[in-house]
Amino acid sequence: MSFELTINESGDFEHDATFTTALIISLFTDRRAKEEDPLPDPESNNRRGWWGDNLAEVQDDRIGSRLWLLSREKTTQDVLIRAKQYAEEALQWLIDDGVAAKVEVETERIFRGNEPTGDTLAIRVRVYSITETVESFTFQTLWSEL
Repeated sequence: MSFELTINESGDFEHDATFTTALIISLFTDRRAKEEDPLPDPESNNRRGWWGDNLAEVQDDRIGSRLWLLSREKTTQDVLIRAKQYAEEALQWLIDDGVAAKVEVETERIFRGNEPTGDTLAIRVRVYSITETVESFTFQTLWSEL
């Protein structure tokens, strides 16, 4: 994953009015796993999560997603459904906080044919802003934007 920092003429960081940063942080920061969530490593009890969630002013206000729980899963239909649910959960704050009017998430299994890396998971997100513009994003293998 990469990003670009731009400094404007006044020496401040350039403002980006897109949802890119919000989506990357929301989807790819590890949210704490729930007690009932099976962990990817059965030998570990690390439920991850961000320590700042303990200081949230709103109860159960959490940063990130539980997509990390799928890191060792095969891309089955069940995994596609869970990935969609985890992404929707992670992006719900955009609607709750009035940043977006609507968010749509789709998941898809991408077949890689004979490549040794095998099949991958793609997540497509459409964010409908409160000004009625739509931005579309696709993330593949959970780490890179297409």
